[in-house]
Amino acid sequence: MPEPAYVTIAGTYARRIRSGELPPGMQLPSYAELVQRHGVSDIVARKAIELLQGQGLVRSVRRRGIFVADRPNLVRVSPERQTETPEATFRNESDRDVQVYRETEQIPATDELLEAFGLAANDEIAHVVTRVTEDGQPVSISDTYQPLDVADASDATHLEEAVADRLPTPTHADWLRTTPGDLVKTVHQRFFAADGRLIMMSDVSYPRDRYDAFLFRMTLRSESPETNNK
Repeated sequence: MPEPAYVTIAGTYARRIRSGELPPGMQLPSYAELVQRHGVSDIVARKAIELLQGQGLVRSVRRRGIFVADRPNLVRVSPERQTETPEATFRNESDRDVQVYRETEQIPATDELLEAFGLAANDEIAHVVTRVTEDGQPVSISDTYQPLDVADASDATHLEEAVADRLPTPTHADWLRTTPGDLVKTVHQRFFAADGRLIMMSDVSYPRDRYDAFLFRMTLRSESPETNNK
């Protein structure tokens, strides 16, 4: 489905902020200017600014306007879209050359994975390793596991994430070229279907100094009209 207009507008300004084109303290266009410049409604303009504020990229000063924050620090242009691809995530962060490499294989599930996914002994599981470079520099690596009957996370309705600074696994340390003993920023993700079944689990590592903080919204699907009317 096409990206909502407010997400597109927010993404445009987020890239300019992260690249330094819009430095800390610079004032953004007013709501009226955004409406005119992008041909959208006032509601769309306000949602775009709210999205940037929710990410910590801009701050509102009463009676003065919206300004670029001193320390932009979050990961995604559209944090409500948890199932976006690495290509989309990094494209929203910068205009640099991003390359994504994937390796997929079927492996025997470990006891931990058998228990987590509720699989039978000796079952195999899909293992996807995703490596990302930005201008040739490694910036991310992840290990994702999912049952063989699950193609992707499109059926997920809930997500749990745990962010921490940890020692990387040897494979992650090798890809990120970390110094022995250095910590990396890690995100442990668990995607669940509506019936509570775990359908995907992923461990992502980034260089520790790439992001200061992470912000994620956990709602993957909006409520039905029937639910909203209750």
